Amino acid sequence: MVKLNGPMFSLEASGSVGGTLTYASWKGRAYARQLVQPTNPRSAGQTGMRSMFAFLSKQWTNISSGDQATFDADAEAKSISPFNSYMALNMGRHKNYLPPSQTFTPAAASTPLTVTTMTLSGGEAYVNIELTPSGATDIWGFEIYRDTAEITTPNNGNIIAVIEADGTNAVSYNDTGLAAGTYHYRAAVINDDGIRGTVKADDTEAAT
Repeated sequence: MVKLNGPMFSLEASGSVGGTLTYASWKGRAYARQLVQPTNPRSAGQTGMRSMFAFLSKQWTNISSGDQATFDADAEAKSISPFNSYMALNMGRHKNYLPPSQTFTPAAASTPLTVTTMTLSGGEAYVNIELTPSGATDIWGFEIYRDTAEITTPNNGNIIAVIEADGTNAVSYNDTGLAAGTYHYRAAVINDDGIRGTVKADDTEAAT
């Protein structure tokens, strides 16, 4: 990455040039870098990463002020906001296939919950997944896994979605944009203190 005072013959620059360089700014500093195109922006791993980011971003406002305050010390030490501390911690945990936590130091003391029912139904370019948890205590959300072959080893590379739970009620997720074919799915409950329940057994459904 090249840092610039006046980006490439101008006082300001943004966007890409010639399919090789892109110009932008970060924290008020202009820079230029090589333009990189993702090879597969819809891979399961990338889709799951974006879904976890969206889940965490939305959930921050639902976390108690006491739990939010557990991120204050780390935020102050790093000169960032408590929200950014929370995001950094939990995205790092996701990269290591650890479930997120609503506190800076995950208690990991709650009872792991299970997915009691996972109902799949397919249609044109989609599969709908309906999930019911075994209980509401400490529940936060669900991780949904997908692959074109049997999912023998659940990991952050085959998580495609992280969705909010609704107590003991069933919730659903519509997995869209699928090519026609048969897909394998699994799911797990995540608790608010960094606990993941047993991952539901592999099941299949076809998108047409």
